[in-house]
Amino acid sequence: MTASEKVAYLKGLAEGLDIDKKSKEGKLFAAIIDTLEELADDIADLENNSWELGEAIDQVSDDLSDLEDYVYDGEDEDEDEDEDWDDEDEGCCCCGGEEPVFYEVTCPACGNTITIDEDVLDLGAIECPNCGETLEFEGVEPAGEESSDGEDEKEDE
Repeated sequence: MTASEKVAYLKGLAEGLDIDKKSKEGKLFAAIIDTLEELADDIADLENNSWELGEAIDQVSDDLSDLEDYVYDGEDEDEDEDEDWDDEDEGCCCCGGEEPVFYEVTCPACGNTITIDEDVLDLGAIECPNCGETLEFEGVEPAGEESSDGEDEKEDE
């Protein structure tokens, strides 16, 4: 039974009770039933809109699927990744098979220790993310030794 049908049933019950619509109670019941009728109509409208939106979403989903098939030429993305990647490869594509080297640097101003890689080290200087102090990397000594400006740099294993 829909909300509209239930409200119609309640309206019939109220009319069957012969409640005087001019009394306080009669006015209250009439107002409640009118409000319920409006709410039932709103619910019916929302259900219709919901159904229409569901249909539109299904259409967009179908269109997206067609577009994916066109762009990827019907191939599954996972299959391509499996074919291109071999466990025997030299490692990741970004570092040419070498393990990246990391350094720990302690900021002399705040004592915060940060980890940087060689690319950041090649920049020559960065700002400490904790205090904003400029950390310079000139004349870096081998891993584990302290540099001349008090920064501790060591290779992370």
